[in-house]
Amino acid sequence: MFGICNLAIIPLRLEPSDKSEIVSQLLFGEHFEILESDKQWSKIKVHYDGYEGWVDTKQYQSITEADFEQLGNQKRILSADLIEYITGPHNLLMPVPLGCSLSFLEKDQINTAAYRYEGNTIDHVKAKKHLIETSFLYLNAPYLWGGKTPFGIDCSGFTQMVYKLNGYKLLRDASQQATQGEALSFIEESEPGDLAFFDNEEGNIIHVGIIMENNYIIHASGKVRIDRLDHLGIYNAEANRHTHKLRVIKKII
Repeated sequence: MFGICNLAIIPLRLEPSDKSEIVSQLLFGEHFEILESDKQWSKIKVHYDGYEGWVDTKQYQSITEADFEQLGNQKRILSADLIEYITGPHNLLMPVPLGCSLSFLEKDQINTAAYRYEGNTIDHVKAKKHLIETSFLYLNAPYLWGGKTPFGIDCSGFTQMVYKLNGYKLLRDASQQATQGEALSFIEESEPGDLAFFDNEEGNIIHVGIIMENNYIIHASGKVRIDRLDHLGIYNAEANRHTHKLRVIKKII
């Protein structure tokens, strides 16, 4: 069984309960495999990053395996505006956030509601230099555990979406992203767009941000913000202290 998100944003939960922790989100147009399902909850595996969790069975549209495979193989088209509107049945408008997947809109067998989108789109890989420009679209977005939009986002959701909007694939969690790319020995070897990862006292990767020029970093902590980066980690000038301990720098591109 397979499905596609046909609402603006839906929560992906750790357990099949409205009270369960939100571990990620599905944005409009993201498709997935349904691992198990009942009348109320479905356990899914997201096609884009392989992430698993539970969604409300009422919050998606079923698609065929052929549709699932076709969507996975075709060119990815993403919404490029902070907020835009999809026109649905009876000309009703539905707001959708930055980074929604629009590839299925031209496929009548999936787009049974005849959704229409007239906003800006992204459908190609951009040069690495555009990563920082894209990251500014999320500046001051509030931190939200499991979030993936400018209206609430977590640290790895931020890095994943910035890379996705430029045509590059990252896994979902910071610890998973830390397995990707080439490790660098020193900050001085890094360039804007590289990722810096941070660990806790147990040595577990718990945070990630995007390196900028001149030893700055943009990351989601309380909000998407810009702080200093040195060999110890992230230095927050407002708090007058280091807030995250540097573990490794990775060059993904």
